[in-house]
Amino acid sequence: MAEARRSKDDAQRDHAKRVLLWLFVGVLVLVGSLGYGVWKHDASWSPKLGLDLSGGTQIVLEPRVEGGGSVTQEQLDEARDIIVQRIDAQGTTGAEVTTQGDSNIVVAIPDRPTKQQEEAISASSQMQFRPVLATDIGSQEARKEMQEQQQDGQQPSGTESPSGSQSPTTGTSGSGSETSDTGAQSIEAPADPDDPTTTGGSGSGSESPSGTESPTTESPDNTSPSAPAQPGMPGQLPKTFEPTGEPKDALDPNNITPEVWKEFRNLDCSNPPEEQPVTEGDEPIVACGQDGQMKYVLGPVVVPGKEIADAEAGYQVGPQGNQTNTPEISLTLTDEGRGPYGDVSQKMVGEQQLSQAGTNPPGRYNALASVLDSQVLTAPGFNEAIPTGQASITGFSIDEARNLAESLKFGSLPLSFDVQTRQEISPTLGSEQLRYGIIAGIIGLLIVFAYALQQYRALSAVVVGSMVVAFGITYLAIALLAWGYNYRLDMAGVTGLIIAIGTTADSFIVYFERVRDELREGRNLRAAVEAGWARAKGTILVADGVNFVAAVILYVLASSGVRGFAFTLGLTTIIDLAIFWLFTHPMLTLLARRKFFASGHKWSGFDVHRLRQAKVRYKGRGSFDIENPVHAPGATPAEGGAR
Repeated sequence: MAEARRSKDDAQRDHAKRVLLWLFVGVLVLVGSLGYGVWKHDASWSPKLGLDLSGGTQIVLEPRVEGGGSVTQEQLDEARDIIVQRIDAQGTTGAEVTTQGDSNIVVAIPDRPTKQQEEAISASSQMQFRPVLATDIGSQEARKEMQEQQQDGQQPSGTESPSGSQSPTTGTSGSGSETSDTGAQSIEAPADPDDPTTTGGSGSGSESPSGTESPTTESPDNTSPSAPAQPGMPGQLPKTFEPTGEPKDALDPNNITPEVWKEFRNLDCSNPPEEQPVTEGDEPIVACGQDGQMKYVLGPVVVPGKEIADAEAGYQVGPQGNQTNTPEISLTLTDEGRGPYGDVSQKMVGEQQLSQAGTNPPGRYNALASVLDSQVLTAPGFNEAIPTGQASITGFSIDEARNLAESLKFGSLPLSFDVQTRQEISPTLGSEQLRYGIIAGIIGLLIVFAYALQQYRALSAVVVGSMVVAFGITYLAIALLAWGYNYRLDMAGVTGLIIAIGTTADSFIVYFERVRDELREGRNLRAAVEAGWARAKGTILVADGVNFVAAVILYVLASSGVRGFAFTLGLTTIIDLAIFWLFTHPMLTLLARRKFFASGHKWSGFDVHRLRQAKVRYKGRGSFDIENPVHAPGATPAEGGAR
């Protein structure tokens, strides 16, 4: 029996040491991660401060309305709500978004926003899917470079191959895959990784816009109806283009009007117009590719951006199910958008087959352009019909993909905005209030330490140690979140950290008092520690669980001014539980095996004689134990002793 007890005691001690070791390793990992971020990236050892503590930039957005129309309050409110969602997706920054009068939106952001952040805020992000009706070299410089390369016998770089060669990629089940418009392109239904006959292929004879047949290009002086030269070819565009009849569908080149053709001929993608005209979805448009190498005439919208149900950024998955290094945006369309997308893909597959047979009507391309704010992101062709309503767009860096996915996920703005003014603003609270907040936190810590020393004597060392470890982990977590998720510590967040001091102290009191209760009942310290732990952890879990649920509800439902408080309250609640499990209990388990504490020394905090003389005891979490002073300890309730 004695050997069994000794073996169990050794196991508990070894377990406590292992837990403390894992905690130490975890802290080293946090320090190492932050150090790596400081060394290799733009991380900082100090947390980032919010708008109210460090100041920032105020941007006034003015809506752009075609024809001098007016902006409704409903449109302005909807735009403000979408901008708030986009900013919140960039992290808990404490930014403020308000309306100014009945026309402008004012956005205040900590520090200086990057170009990508500004675009994510103000861009309309109206993704549209439009068929390609005509393409040509985007600028005179690109045309000259292509001519020089062709004279040297080289394949023009940055343009599509006239031969229609493909380099398709595959996506997840049921999704389409698109590639950048700077090379050969295609969309295809994904291959089955387990079927070697369907992976890695491009589809027989599949052609990009450059590979489809095109009508004969006339000389510059010829004004008869004609379509443009094949993309990638240095031919001259005809001066005019007259439709031969009414367009039958969005893919019909008769959608091109003389005015659109003139705009297409004059468009130079190396110097595009600063303001894009506002056009209806049933009208053709001219647009440039992202790199300016190609310009396009695009037909009416076949699937509008509002039919995008979800957009997620990540890395493309290869044919064998392995993750590649190619960033992508995975789009999921709504039920309303899935049908039109499947129909147009079916039609374009048919166009491709007709082109291969030599019976395709002139000027009809197998290419569907993804257009964002009048700019072509990609214009691939289809290898197969895609009825599932899922597509993959590539051609971005991972940061660009994430910013764009966030904008698409939260919807397109009902208005287009121009930046009216941009100016730096000073902090609304400033360093003085931050200093007062830090002083308040230090005073709270000193009060907790004084209470612990008076109540628990030497045991207060565990309280101090736990507080130090909790502070260190919290500081590292906030600094890492500032680097990885753009978290900003504002005054509301500082308030949440101060409140966490009392919550953490209460956890210690609950545990220590449960151990003391076991000592009063006659158990030795080692048994009292384990029994007290079994009784205390349930109370701590329930209490911290309520705190965490309250923090989550506040974070989801409250305004940006309260979200900082809710975030730090939830974070410190999780850290409190981690410290309770990984530091406080293991340390008490090891101290219980020290003679100073196990003997019940009067300065140990476990003096049984002193514990039994206590008449009023705070047991933590708002609970008190009051014993009737008239009767001796141990008296039954019937005799007058009551709790």
